[in-house]
Amino acid sequence: MSFKTLLAYQKGFALAMEIFHLTKSFPKSELYMLTSQIIRSSRSVCSNLSEGYRKRKYPKHFVSKLTDSDMENSETQLWLDFASACEYINQKQYKNYTEKSEEVGKLINYMINKPDKYS
Repeated sequence: MSFKTLLAYQKGFALAMEIFHLTKSFPKSELYMLTSQIIRSSRSVCSNLSEGYRKRKYPKHFVSKLTDSDMENSETQLWLDFASACEYINQKQYKNYTEKSEEVGKLINYMINKPDKYS
């Protein structure tokens, strides 16, 4: 089984790609600040899932990487807050991306609470 079959990975990857395309409309002045940060954190959700999945035989390490993934997902939500406050995205977009991020978070937390299911 591959980490790519994990629903959290699939939804996280899709969200990261949506955010990447969304940031193309952000001002150039945000390139090394908000744009870079939100792209990195959204991609880190998936990278931590994939790294953790390879260590799933070691539950403590697996859960540690899952919590890192959850942390990056929360950071992505923070950057969405800033994007909304700076009026780079509208309320409909903000709600859409935040809801998708919360769904990814619920999937990750399910895995954190049931690591034995993946070993």
